[in-house]
Amino acid sequence: MGKQRIYLFDTTLRDGQQTPGIDFSVEDKIAIARMLDGFGIDYVEGGYPGANPTDTVFFAKKRTEKASFVAFGMTKRAGVSASNDPGLAGLIQAAGDAVCLVAKSWDYHVKVALGCTNEENLESITGSVAAVRAAGKEALVDCEHFFDGYKANPDYAIACARAAYDAGARWVVLCDTNGGTQPAEIREIIAALIAKGIAGDRLGIHAHNDTGQAVANSLAAVEAGVRQIQGTLNGVGERCGNANLVTLIPTLMLKPAFSDRFETGIPVENLERLTGLSHGFDELLNRSPATQSPYVGASAFATKAGIHASALIKDPRTYEHIPPESVGNFRKVMVSDQGGKSNFINALKLRGITVGKDDPKLDRLISIVKEREATGYAYEGADASFELLAHRTLGRVPEFFSVTSFRVMVERRFNAMGQITTVSEAVVKLVVDGVEMMSVAEGQGPVNALDIALRKDLGVYQSEIGDLELADYKVRILNGGTEAITRVLIESADETGARWWTVGVSDNIIDASFQALMDSIVFKLMKNRDMAGRVAAE
Repeated sequence: MGKQRIYLFDTTLRDGQQTPGIDFSVEDKIAIARMLDGFGIDYVEGGYPGANPTDTVFFAKKRTEKASFVAFGMTKRAGVSASNDPGLAGLIQAAGDAVCLVAKSWDYHVKVALGCTNEENLESITGSVAAVRAAGKEALVDCEHFFDGYKANPDYAIACARAAYDAGARWVVLCDTNGGTQPAEIREIIAALIAKGIAGDRLGIHAHNDTGQAVANSLAAVEAGVRQIQGTLNGVGERCGNANLVTLIPTLMLKPAFSDRFETGIPVENLERLTGLSHGFDELLNRSPATQSPYVGASAFATKAGIHASALIKDPRTYEHIPPESVGNFRKVMVSDQGGKSNFINALKLRGITVGKDDPKLDRLISIVKEREATGYAYEGADASFELLAHRTLGRVPEFFSVTSFRVMVERRFNAMGQITTVSEAVVKLVVDGVEMMSVAEGQGPVNALDIALRKDLGVYQSEIGDLELADYKVRILNGGTEAITRVLIESADETGARWWTVGVSDNIIDASFQALMDSIVFKLMKNRDMAGRVAAE
């Protein structure tokens, strides 16, 4: 018996845009649709044509080559024929292969939100599906609030699903719109629906993550019989988000509980691009990837405990549920004062640094790390700084440049308009290749001014850091008071897509920032010469 097909429907461009802080431009939508299409997603829902200028322009033409390009919108209004409903006409006329209609399936919403009768709502579903099919397009119906509606009035919720099913909708999608339904309820309700004669291979699931169970609910729905899953990249979406396709896809493809029975349309070789897909989407959103995301997070295959790390090196299966490279991720053994000597040796080995167990420089490195972590450094979150420290202790870092002094000034004053303004200026003196240089810069705050001045002119190395960007900046106060010790973590990135963290600690926040900025630049120069390890740069 062959495997059953699971169809994946992405709603990042529509439901994902409900995320606070996310507002896609047309160019963003085109780029994301291309990413999803190239990865092998079956359906790409583009938005609501006619609802806003962005979606109207986006639907001027089809934006996918292989995936079905889907327009989303309401069923026709009650009391109006399908042919006379301008909203439905706009959906049908928009470029694309399919129309996903959202329909009320909770009688409470029919009364309160639509203000029509239950029978009129059923007629709207039937008439809208028929109109989409008559236009030669595939019809999908999202049954909004299906599970809550079922709990309140099971007969009417089933009647809504049946209206869509009998009218010929390819997919009848059951929505947990408020996100509060539990996996056991999902299984029970879907089983009851299938028992009423609605085939599972025409059912879909649309789960929200309000109880942290959108992925579990989607998998429970598959177990119960549905064959389409709706979700978003990295789980973006309204409130707590939607089911995360980046988590669902490897679970479906790699876990025998599902992969032995089901298959998706995603080519097996594309699974190795999953981490790149997830991080590329975050890059487009101008945010750092979540480190603890399942499968694709930087911590997904990381360990810093000595006994775990030692066992991991002997056999990765001891502490890894899948090989990290199968989803394009990497194993990471971090160092900290919890780590033993074997942990350090393994961590260095992964970075291409070979050192003998009896080498006194190794003891010196371990001693430095433990001393520094006692004063506030945290190398498990700053791999690039650790790697530089290891290279320096072993005497392997070139002297690219040296900073002889820097000065940062912050002045609060009245400007020419008589308004109070705060100006930050930094002066950096450095020596590059025997030439003494000085750079002056103003910035949005003292750290920004220092960053600009430091990178303003590195002489012969200037062209090498043109693509270096400060991606994130975090400050943590390690004890109380204005005299507190401060830890600064800086995430840097370059045009290759690599990202790395560096750390600085001082009782002066500017000095702590300077340390982290210096490590960032030196690591970049090392990386350009293939002298920095791959692990820290991912």
